[in-house]
Amino acid sequence: MAISKLYSAELDGINAKLIEVETDLNVGLHSFSIVGLADKALSEAKERVSSAIKNSGLKPPTKENRKITVNLAPADVKKTGSQYDLAIALGYLLATKQIPQFDPTDKIFVGELALDGKTRKVNGALNFTLLAKELGISEIYLPPINAKEASLVEGVKIIPVASLDEAVNHLAKRRKIAAHQATKFSPKGSHAVDISEIKGHPAAKRALMIAASGGHNILMSGPPGSGKTMLAQALNSILPPLTLDEAIEISQIWSAAGILQGNYAEERPFRAPHQTASPASVVGGGSNPRPGEISLAHRGVLFLDELPEFRRDILEALRQPLESGKIVISRAKGNLVFPARFTLASAMNPCPCGYYGDPEKECKCTANEVFKYQKKISGPLLDRIDIHINVPRSKLEQLKKPTEDSGKIKESVKRAREVQQKRFQNAGLRILTNSEMSSKDCEKLIQLTEAAEEFIKKIFDSSMLSTRGYYRILKTARTIADLEETDTLNENHLAEAFQLRIKDA
Repeated sequence: MAISKLYSAELDGINAKLIEVETDLNVGLHSFSIVGLADKALSEAKERVSSAIKNSGLKPPTKENRKITVNLAPADVKKTGSQYDLAIALGYLLATKQIPQFDPTDKIFVGELALDGKTRKVNGALNFTLLAKELGISEIYLPPINAKEASLVEGVKIIPVASLDEAVNHLAKRRKIAAHQATKFSPKGSHAVDISEIKGHPAAKRALMIAASGGHNILMSGPPGSGKTMLAQALNSILPPLTLDEAIEISQIWSAAGILQGNYAEERPFRAPHQTASPASVVGGGSNPRPGEISLAHRGVLFLDELPEFRRDILEALRQPLESGKIVISRAKGNLVFPARFTLASAMNPCPCGYYGDPEKECKCTANEVFKYQKKISGPLLDRIDIHINVPRSKLEQLKKPTEDSGKIKESVKRAREVQQKRFQNAGLRILTNSEMSSKDCEKLIQLTEAAEEFIKKIFDSSMLSTRGYYRILKTARTIADLEETDTLNENHLAEAFQLRIKDA
């Protein structure tokens, strides 16, 4: 019976699904059909596969006076992309007995074929390897450029296939391909701008240290040129290096989006979309939903410069992911969930001219213009931002001073994160920072002194705090206490957290 079955995989958001590639040869006039809800790129695979087989010295489908049918199952799952080329070509060669029989049940084949038979990069190699591990499949065959990211996953043998000819010789046991060695994970520090390069702004640096330690959202307001953008860029420089689990989470998203360049994510992401970005590019979506900027910033920083200039619908769409750490993209065929656990760093001018409240330069805006400009950011969004700081212009004498060493800040952040991780592990929680705690976790893990209890009651009664605001102050205060390595919150911790939360008029 001239039929074969191999396995490939399809991306569904950032997750992968196993796809059976069945090839059947039948009597009849020559035809080559691919069925199973294939998109345009996949329908064109028959031309790439035929040329690749011919240029690899084998008999191509165009020389067969038979009806060739390739079925991609399950048939009700839409198939997209060119990663099926390798599996289709090998399935055809197996059905025509041009290569010896082999056991296909423990192998996944992914890779686009060039016309000369060489393989090209595919998106989602790491995701496909995670699927193989989950299903107990022992080998995955993919292009060499994808091998390094895939080898982050332990327990799956990575076979880097440079061409169709190499794959044929390996499966026929004529010339074996050496498995790719497991990648030794070594994260890099990410600091395009180091915090030591910033002169002055001690209060802003303290706020950044708290934001980095607990994963808290921060909004910086101040006149043009005061250093808000540079401070936001420096936030990444004080974040601790990635752990292996975090690197896999980020690489999985980046691999699905096609932005990994032959490697895994080595540093925390810093994403800074422009104000003209569309909702789909920021939040995620499209006809074939892709991760947006908030997902590409997962476990890193999303920087929104000139916050009031962003479209209102984009800003309001951030509400749910800021709370839940994920975004749900709904389509007629189903829902996709993308991770979006990022730290929001944002910057704005206090008014259209930028000088409202400046002690030296007069603001030229009317009271109504200032009010309308600041109202572009809704109360519910501001309520989700833990730290509001004013960034004034630096004095000349501050700019003349030598730069400070950033080592102490980085070490403090690292120690605070370690304290949090130990606390969460002891409590059996799978979270990494204080900002991720639920209200139930806060009640369980945060202890206050009697004076602190009185203080939080006083500010709750007198300042019209929302319930969310109450718990966010507790979480920020817990981070401040972690920086001091103290177990119990006192009124000083709460006072600083409350002061950071108040937005200056």
